[in-house]
Amino acid sequence: MKRLLLNISAFALVILMNTLAVTLPLNDQSTSEISNRLDILLTPAGYVFSIWSLIYLLLAMWIIRQFPKSRRNLPLYLNTSGLFILSCLLNSGWILVWHYNFFLVSVFVMIGLFLTLVALYRAVKHTGPTLLDIAPFSIYMGWISIAMIVNVLYYFTDIGLIGEGSAGFYWSLAGLLFAAVLAIGVRIAQKDWLYPLVFVWAFIGIGIKNAGEHQTFAYTAYILALIILLAALFYRKARPSVR
Repeated sequence: MKRLLLNISAFALVILMNTLAVTLPLNDQSTSEISNRLDILLTPAGYVFSIWSLIYLLLAMWIIRQFPKSRRNLPLYLNTSGLFILSCLLNSGWILVWHYNFFLVSVFVMIGLFLTLVALYRAVKHTGPTLLDIAPFSIYMGWISIAMIVNVLYYFTDIGLIGEGSAGFYWSLAGLLFAAVLAIGVRIAQKDWLYPLVFVWAFIGIGIKNAGEHQTFAYTAYILALIILLAALFYRKARPSVR
């Protein structure tokens, strides 16, 4: 019961921090307002961020499924509770450092969140999960994978290491290609079709945002989204031939 209450409390903290970030907002600036200060091509259109609603709904369902005593002490929860709580703390911490313009710190917090989700994802996978058990972390990890790349590019642009012109274009293009490789790589290595679908969603949003001023970048995003979608839906591991 104590473990369940800790999970609920950690998740409630995430929801509270996200709510304060929107309603106050923290430091008198919204998350998107900070993001839009710099022209990072890899940042998708605003509607794409609605994926957070799906992520939090799935995480809430994951917690609710712990309520029955028959499930509460399953390895699925025993082996992942600490990592889940840590992910909630890092998520909440990122909101704070981002809103107070500690962008270098935000990079490290985001990387920490990504690595925590990777460990959490692997821990869940080792328990023989159902789709409902693994889906929250497949989608969450996919979104944070993209957010981490964008966060790094934002920081590099903010300190002047890369510009918002042609240099920014090529850095964003490199980030886009890296993200595509990551999406397909996880699809193949983990046989996970949900993870790459997050990239499809984000890449279409990236294309839509850049369709006006950066058509080459937009078309690249669309093409990569199609490639990832095909990999997600139709990839099958080849069976070894029998002689």
